[in-house]
Amino acid sequence: MKIPVIIDTDPGMDDAIALLLAFSSDKLDIRALTAVGGNIPIDKTSRNLLDLAGYADKEIKVSKGAGKPLFRHLETAEWVHGESGLGSVILPKNNADFYEKSAWDTIYEEAVALKGKLHLITLGPLTNIAITLMKYPDIVDKIQRITLMGGSCYLGNTTPAAEFNIYVDAEAADIVFRSGIPITMVGLDATHKASVLEKEIEAIISVKSKVADIMKGLLISNLEFRRKHSGLNEAIIHDALAVGAVIDPTIIKKENYFVAIETEGELTYGKTVVDLTRVTKNSPNAEVALDVDRERFVKMLKKMMKAYE
Repeated sequence: MKIPVIIDTDPGMDDAIALLLAFSSDKLDIRALTAVGGNIPIDKTSRNLLDLAGYADKEIKVSKGAGKPLFRHLETAEWVHGESGLGSVILPKNNADFYEKSAWDTIYEEAVALKGKLHLITLGPLTNIAITLMKYPDIVDKIQRITLMGGSCYLGNTTPAAEFNIYVDAEAADIVFRSGIPITMVGLDATHKASVLEKEIEAIISVKSKVADIMKGLLISNLEFRRKHSGLNEAIIHDALAVGAVIDPTIIKKENYFVAIETEGELTYGKTVVDLTRVTKNSPNAEVALDVDRERFVKMLKKMMKAYE
């Protein structure tokens, strides 16, 4: 039986790869796509989301969501993803219309229809999810699980303490982690290990399929960024691992922990404070991904390419 999902995202190079992976899977029933401001502003993330769905020939509801965090100004990451968000990739324009409902209303609509079976996959800041929870408090019992790309136990990639998606809107993340909805947190501890080596990239993009040119542009842009900023000949596709962990939960190694979100610290704003030593005695509120079966993840990407042949 397929897993009914909504993907909330801010495409984003690795978001785009994650979406192509999701579109290719026979395990997922994608009910809607919702856009949030994050890697780039909302006008571009929503456009990229609509165009990606069109390119993959998917007729899926695409809703616009929040253009800025709950209380702060939006900090974007064009320096990573380029002005368009997709590196060197230029997508054909999808002439379909956006769904008339906002992201939060769309999420609630599907959650009610699915009677507790909806699984949210979030690949950007958690603003849309927090707004949904504030507007519709009863949705807590209508979401089966949230699998999110964000946070970390040890690392930061935006500040020394904080990962980008949580840092952009820590107040929203705090609402989500306090909600009581089951959470799987796929953070930097696992995603930094979800690397695709240069020779593996060559193998992936050598598959002759509908998305070969787009994947080439996305992976090479990612590779060049990593090479320039870290000296490593590999791409790191954070968001695709979150999607992969829904398709096949055994691809990640995870443990149950209590996770709190720092919203006030001058140096630590946006940190996911993971109680690894269980000193708080608080009950766990999240599955936290700690590792990944990297070779299986790469195989998943190769299988994705063949799905588009």
